[in-house]
Amino acid sequence: MRLLAALTFFTRLPFWRIRNIPSDAFKRVVPLWPLAGWLTGSVTAAALWLAAQVMPLTLAWIIALAARLLLTGALHEDGFADFIDGFGGGRDRERTLAIMKDSHIGSYGVIALIIYYLLMMQLPGTLPLERLYALVFAGDCWAKCCAAQLINLLPYARTGEEAKNKTVYERMSTGEWVLCLLCGMAPALVMALVLHALPAIFLALMAVPVVVMLLIALICMRRINGYTGDCCGACFILCELAFYLSAIIAFSIA
Repeated sequence: MRLLAALTFFTRLPFWRIRNIPSDAFKRVVPLWPLAGWLTGSVTAAALWLAAQVMPLTLAWIIALAARLLLTGALHEDGFADFIDGFGGGRDRERTLAIMKDSHIGSYGVIALIIYYLLMMQLPGTLPLERLYALVFAGDCWAKCCAAQLINLLPYARTGEEAKNKTVYERMSTGEWVLCLLCGMAPALVMALVLHALPAIFLALMAVPVVVMLLIALICMRRINGYTGDCCGACFILCELAFYLSAIIAFSIA
């Protein structure tokens, strides 16, 4: 049931038709965020592979990114833009939270998304296609695992009634944390150590998103005394981007 809740939350696919999902299930989906990344990451990689068979790599990469946007409903990108708007335009906790809750996008959010996609467009020109497939799948899962850690590190900054989706996530138990970690790390481990689609050195790059996550957690605690869903979305985007950019640097100097 919790897996269906996680897949329903992270995608626009009609998993809710399979079974009615109680609202309480969404409170306990955090350990399964990386497992949802197995779906979103594999769809993105599959779209990239299919498009690359008939068109240039840069155009195929754009198609892959568009496929993920359609699959997720731009969930992460929306949270990222709201986060940047709030932390860029808010002078105190109350104003920051108010800006993030506003559905309208501001100049900070627009500029941040432009810069994000400009950086993302550096991947197809730097990494070989077979590396890019593996990196996209592994990066999605690991970034979701990193973003999930905000729930354990920080309290929720709003009340349940003030939340956009009326849901406050429950913190992970030790067993759930281990499950989250395994689901997040498994794709990268398999790609590097079993399929050899990624050099083993790429596994060391998994530390970079962890550092990014900790910095975001520190910023969130200082500014709003906790996290919101937008903070998690921004954390996913920035952790994934950090993983990709560090891979570009590692590949260029290898």
